[in-house]
Amino acid sequence: MISTYERLKRRRDAGEIDGFTLIELLIVIVVLGILAAVVIFALGGVTGKSQLAACQADGATVSTAMSAFRAQNPSITNITTSDLTVTSTTKGGPYIQSWPNNGSYQFSLSSGKLYVAKINNGTPGTPQQYVGPQTCGKSGIGLG
Repeated sequence: MISTYERLKRRRDAGEIDGFTLIELLIVIVVLGILAAVVIFALGGVTGKSQLAACQADGATVSTAMSAFRAQNPSITNITTSDLTVTSTTKGGPYIQSWPNNGSYQFSLSSGKLYVAKINNGTPGTPQQYVGPQTCGKSGIGLG
């Protein structure tokens, strides 16, 4: 085997054989595999961060819509989803175009208060009252 290697090396050095050896190709494949693993690992946290940012933005949007509704309709204390989304000449709506809908969290209204729950395997968890962007974070529903 060593004699075959030496013979091929002499032929390659003489310019008779051009191309890559099997060892060189395997090393390149291994290096590319390592680089791909590093990139995949680095991008793994992006999904969680995007879900957290979407939850925070949607929560702020609905909170702002609720504040605008309360400012124009101070006599109504129990705000419903339809109060914010349905165009009503008596209530001044719509305050938001559509209710936030995402596969990782769910917003809901109950007794005029905004709640958010994390969705696991298609099932919403225990809703927590939305009190600001930190509700979506690790101390809240755990999207971060």
